[in-house]
Amino acid sequence: MSAFPEIRRQDRLLPPERIDALLDAGEYGFLAMCAANDYGYGIPISFARAGDKIYFHCAPSGFKMQNLAGNNRVSFCVVGKTQVVPDKFTTAYESVIAFGKIATDLPEEERKTALRLLVKKYCPAHVEVGEKYMNASFHRTGVLRLDIERVTGKAKYVMPMPAA
Repeated sequence: MSAFPEIRRQDRLLPPERIDALLDAGEYGFLAMCAANDYGYGIPISFARAGDKIYFHCAPSGFKMQNLAGNNRVSFCVVGKTQVVPDKFTTAYESVIAFGKIATDLPEEERKTALRLLVKKYCPAHVEVGEKYMNASFHRTGVLRLDIERVTGKAKYVMPMPAA
């Protein structure tokens, strides 16, 4: 059996351009990992994507880092538009899941590049101040890189679905 089984509902696959749009514009996602205590551990986290890599900023130590030291294989889920449709007993949705391995020991220049991507995504009107903030707190800021091995996306659209 493959580590990445095929999606059962092939009729709900998202096209690659919509997968890219969700990974570029999603406000946050859920990073899921195997915890050191043998439980699953998922956290909501902001992110920025550059090609087949997703970057996260975090504290340089803690439970998340302990978990990743023991097993760096993760999944990362971003949910786009959702809409409960009560009269049809369903929910319209779109989501993407990226699978891959987390790198934690990144070179300084890549860490700075990743933090700049995050500032550009979340604070585009404050890039100059963001640079100063980054420099002041760089020594206490961790950066993670998810190297995407596989990405899948699914959607269920129910008319009418709000425009993006």
